[in-house]
Amino acid sequence: MLHSTPSAAPSADAAAVAAPVRVRRRQVDPFLTSATGALILLGLVVNFSASFPVALEYGTPNTSYLLRHAAWVVVGLLAATVMVSVDFRVWRQWSVPLMAGTLAMLMVTLAFGVNRYGGERWLLAGGSVQPSELAKLLVIVYVADWLSSKRDEIRDVTLGLMPFAILIGTVCGLIVLQNHLSTAILVGGVATAMFFTAGAHLGQMVASGVVAGLVIVGLIVRSPYRFERIATYLDPYANPWHGGWQVIRSLESFERGGLFGVGLGQGQEKHVLPLPHTDAVFAVVGEELGLVGCLVVLVLFGIVAWRGFRVAAGVPNRFASLLATGLTCWIVGQALLNVAVATNFVPTTGVPLPYISYGGSSMVACLAGMGLLVNLSRWVEPTRVKLYGNLDLRRGDRRSRLSRTHRARRLGR
Repeated sequence: MLHSTPSAAPSADAAAVAAPVRVRRRQVDPFLTSATGALILLGLVVNFSASFPVALEYGTPNTSYLLRHAAWVVVGLLAATVMVSVDFRVWRQWSVPLMAGTLAMLMVTLAFGVNRYGGERWLLAGGSVQPSELAKLLVIVYVADWLSSKRDEIRDVTLGLMPFAILIGTVCGLIVLQNHLSTAILVGGVATAMFFTAGAHLGQMVASGVVAGLVIVGLIVRSPYRFERIATYLDPYANPWHGGWQVIRSLESFERGGLFGVGLGQGQEKHVLPLPHTDAVFAVVGEELGLVGCLVVLVLFGIVAWRGFRVAAGVPNRFASLLATGLTCWIVGQALLNVAVATNFVPTTGVPLPYISYGGSSMVACLAGMGLLVNLSRWVEPTRVKLYGNLDLRRGDRRSRLSRTHRARRLGR
């Protein structure tokens, strides 16, 4: 539910948020930037190898997909530069218009989107612009603003849970109507993680999870192709020439790769894998770079998770902490979901691997999100960062898991 800033006298927490941040801005987090840079470079190399069979199939030059991918990386880096340069508090001031624009964008896509792979998710025929990718970032900004404006109200069903459920349900519903259930689950999961971190009642979270689970099961049962994916996940060899083909070939890629891989450009499974440069790019990594290459990718995303949650623990106010939490959960959660699909831990989805999969809007959105997270890292006070600074997971369901304003005052913020 869209909200506006009340005209009444602001609370102490609101005043603290609105006041200038007294923490001196520092250099950007070198671990975040280095890990992201390494993932981008690895993505360029792997994409050149993985997209070669696709280019051959469509009769385009061998480097055509690599050049497009590189172009989107440049656009994404420009977006990240803007996010690093602009004061993060500006996005809070624009959160309501951005959320309204997100809803409008999703509705326009639903009405006029290009139908590819069974889903109307693209605004352009080229298949590189998906508004649902940008929606991930904008929803995080809005939810961080909405949650940071509340305290005990979050635990109230009518003031906290119901407005939150209506808002996220609307966004996820529009994405589901575009036949992209996995993205809807990701958006809902990240928003729910932020809601829990802000201090939601554990009992309400459990009840909401049960309701959401029943809705997801209903959507799967009523959709033949989703139900087929579940059956394929349970037994991919039952239909090896149709639904199980991608899963089997993906698993064969990891088996062929072994410990060190067969070498860059030497993989064979990418010639038969569906979408080897996008959804199945981690399988290409597994075959050509082996277990070592896969572990490198996981370690890099692990560094992003470590530093991202460190930022959430050390930034100067509640909005910034929730924003860093949401951004970290999104990027790392999407990466883990893609890896889980490639290794058949979850049913097949169409979620790309951040910074590595061939990308358009996904690459730009993920880099913009990282730019915002790097921006927030400039406001962290290293000497005051503790595991339970702003992000206090030790607390039960009786109090907020974010430290209150008076704690920030005691720390001199």
